[in-house]
Amino acid sequence: MKTKVIILFMLTSILSFGQKSKKQHIEGSVDKVNIEIDYSAPKVKGRTIYGDLIPYGEVWRAGANANTTVEFNKDVAINGQKLSAGKYGLFVIPNGNHQAWDVIFSKKNNAWGAFSYKESEDALRVKVKAIDNEESVELLSYEITESGIKFAWADKYFKLSVK
Repeated sequence: MKTKVIILFMLTSILSFGQKSKKQHIEGSVDKVNIEIDYSAPKVKGRTIYGDLIPYGEVWRAGANANTTVEFNKDVAINGQKLSAGKYGLFVIPNGNHQAWDVIFSKKNNAWGAFSYKESEDALRVKVKAIDNEESVELLSYEITESGIKFAWADKYFKLSVK
């Protein structure tokens, strides 16, 4: 039994310390709706992100390691579209410059990356405009603002309104 505990501890340590993207947790509220976001934040490190590391037109986990999750304690409207209270896996499909990106709230919130993503598990899919950052953002970040959620990484950011 002692050996099993030690092996489990070692595996957990290796998996935790081997991940280069730091785990992040943010909380906030918009219009009396509590929002929690859990994600791992990769760095740009001189790489071309969109269209290269993250291919255009493909589902991406919107972070690193395990997929990003967003939780709402009340029913909300995301960019005007209804979404029930709950915890969702967050995915993004970036598209070429000047094209709308898809932001997906998946009913499956416990996946590792986007490998097991299925469109049939979508709770909501909204279009957003990806905007050029004035300066590159090195560390992927989410922010809960007065009006919703802001995502920023590398040369792009987008906002989701939450009501």
